[in-house]
Amino acid sequence: MKIIMVEDNEAIIMGLEYLLTKEGYEVETARSITQAEAFLQKRDCALVLLDIGLPDGDGFRFCSKIRENYRLPVIFLTAREEERDVVRGLDLGAEDYVIKPFRNRELVSRIKAVLRRNGKGDNRLRCGDIVINAETGRVNRNGREITLTKLEYKILFSMMSYPGKLFTRDEILADIWDVSGNFVNDNTLSVTMKRLREKLGDSDAQIIKTVRGMGYRMEA
Repeated sequence: MKIIMVEDNEAIIMGLEYLLTKEGYEVETARSITQAEAFLQKRDCALVLLDIGLPDGDGFRFCSKIRENYRLPVIFLTAREEERDVVRGLDLGAEDYVIKPFRNRELVSRIKAVLRRNGKGDNRLRCGDIVINAETGRVNRNGREITLTKLEYKILFSMMSYPGKLFTRDEILADIWDVSGNFVNDNTLSVTMKRLREKLGDSDAQIIKTVRGMGYRMEA
């Protein structure tokens, strides 16, 4: 699959071209909006990685133009980290907003998640020897199927979508509270995490790590 990267920083361009090519993607680099427009008109692509500050224009406006004229997912990749910028980017229809500097593995996971949501990627999530088939809802570890509850599956799916990301307990609670149609409290989350670890064979918490006082992180 082809990714168009709209970026004018040569160091970032070199690093991302190497990273994404290694992951099996074809990368077209546009160093300006004008060049990116030419690429979009002539080439099929699966996703656009878009900076905001570009030599000939504003990435926000270009995102609006992409959404109006193409059925393409956009991920902002920018150093602008103010909340108003993040909200603006997402309100314009971007699928994700990644702040520089970024972690390579997390960026790749975010790209894969966006492509999956848009029907352009592998429908399986992998983290180490754990595999989720998003189409069938089945979870396997080392070829052995693991039966999970709705809450357990939701937590695992969210964390495996972004391996290495720290999930606070509040984030997890906000994400899963209505899965079963009932409010999920903090104690229920603790019990659910314990049972999920047991089912995964993770009694020593090496797969789902506890970050004391903060939350949980999925290790690849």
